[in-house]
Amino acid sequence: MLRSIHIRDFAIVQALELDFEAGLTVLTGETGAGKSILLDALGLALGDRADSAHVRAGADRAEVNAEFDTTGLEAVQNWLTEQELDEDEPELRVRRTVGADGRSRAWINGRPVAISALRELGERLVDIHGQHAHQSLLRREAQRDRVDEYAGAHELRSRVAAAHRRERELASELAALQQADSDREARRELLAYQVEELEALALEEGEPDRLEAEHERLSHARQLLEACERAIAVLHEGEEITAAGLLGRTTSELGSLREVDAGLGPAADLVESAAVQINEATTELRHYRDGLELDPERLAAVEQRLDTAHELARKHRCELDELPGLLPRLREELDGLDASGDRLQRLESERAEAAAEYREAAEALTAARKAAGEALAEQVNGHLPELGLANARFEVALEPLESPGAQGAEAVQFQVTTNPGQPLRPLQRVASGGELARISLAIQVVTARNAAIPVLVFDEVDVGIGGGVAEMVGRRLRQLGEEYQVLCVTHQPQVAAQAHNHLQVAKATDTDSVETVITPLDEAERTREVARMLGGVEITDQTLSHAEEMIRRGREAAAASA
Repeated sequence: MLRSIHIRDFAIVQALELDFEAGLTVLTGETGAGKSILLDALGLALGDRADSAHVRAGADRAEVNAEFDTTGLEAVQNWLTEQELDEDEPELRVRRTVGADGRSRAWINGRPVAISALRELGERLVDIHGQHAHQSLLRREAQRDRVDEYAGAHELRSRVAAAHRRERELASELAALQQADSDREARRELLAYQVEELEALALEEGEPDRLEAEHERLSHARQLLEACERAIAVLHEGEEITAAGLLGRTTSELGSLREVDAGLGPAADLVESAAVQINEATTELRHYRDGLELDPERLAAVEQRLDTAHELARKHRCELDELPGLLPRLREELDGLDASGDRLQRLESERAEAAAEYREAAEALTAARKAAGEALAEQVNGHLPELGLANARFEVALEPLESPGAQGAEAVQFQVTTNPGQPLRPLQRVASGGELARISLAIQVVTARNAAIPVLVFDEVDVGIGGGVAEMVGRRLRQLGEEYQVLCVTHQPQVAAQAHNHLQVAKATDTDSVETVITPLDEAERTREVARMLGGVEITDQTLSHAEEMIRRGREAAAASA
């Protein structure tokens, strides 16, 4: 419910703070006092379009803050959680500012949000009936939801949505598989050929590197052999002077002299070590030379294998070392294509089952909507005469959809005619704001225990009526107030007398400015305000007595119907 609203520099309001109670709260006041300003401010806080005209003359900006209690409002709490705007406490705070340049900003629970988010939240919090954008009953989806709530069709709607979602998922999967199936045979033949090529090559993991190294060695075998022979000759096996011979003589000569001078020892040791390394190098070179072979046939085989591998790598647009891992992937795809025929049949069967389940659920939902629509129309029509709409007729029309969807097989539309002989028209095309508000009131009364929006606002609900009709409008508003928090701008004392709470709107004027002031009334003040509304130049004992009687009668009627 709406807990409070703080308004600053909005229209002709300089500063206003109001706390609200549960039940029916009426706003009354002289014509031109600005009774709709509070509703306009509330609408702005809930996402209505901003305008520089909202800013009080001489001020830099207008600001509206509203606080709601979301206890028990699951739809609101879920939305806040989805938007990551929830708080640990049930209090919800919305704020809106409008600059003198017309630019506006919005916050939910202290966090900046887009105006569209504020509007989404507002649609879950407040329903304004009259000539206002927030009137949910003018939206087709809200009319459908109201009928479904009245029918108690929540589980049925969930079944329809789930069946539709399942059918669409299967249809999408089936379409993709059917598209693939048209190319499947060509792809299968290509894959079979590619697998055969790779299996024939049978390239092992790491083999490309080994082949490259072997090819390099085989292609340079003669140069390597000749280089080894020359090195061995220079080091050890030459016909003339060799490195081993020179180092041997030097080692012998230095060894005999190191006894003369011990300082020669380190140098002699190094020469001796070099001689040893020359011998070891010669041994390694001989071993390497003996392992070399001039094998043109092996070289040709390695070159052929490498050429085949490089060609396949180019075909598959991969690196040479990626070829060994490609074969199992192609085999897996080939196996999948071979099995896709069975999968296609299974999907076709599953989709047919899902479509049948959707049709069954949608037909049941259609039947529930038809029965609920007829019952709802009968009850609403029963309330219209007492609300001054004796010639009006209300119906719930179900219009089959060309493409049934997640919400069922038909659109729901509220239709009404307010004069005999005129055709039924969509509810939103009813010309009079007062008629629209009273028709909405009748719908709200009938569906009160099923609707989810906690705050109802009625503006112009009593335009063009009076007497007994106005009293019945007041009674129905009070009846709604037992289920919801209801705010109503009214000109009729019969309506005001039914209220649980009463706010008086007045203009305060000084030499420089005029300002709207809204004041909560106590019991005595309320009686005087109802007496003023009854008419007359002066408030007399008679009008006061009449006002007291109206208020008493309103309470008694409410108690009797409880």
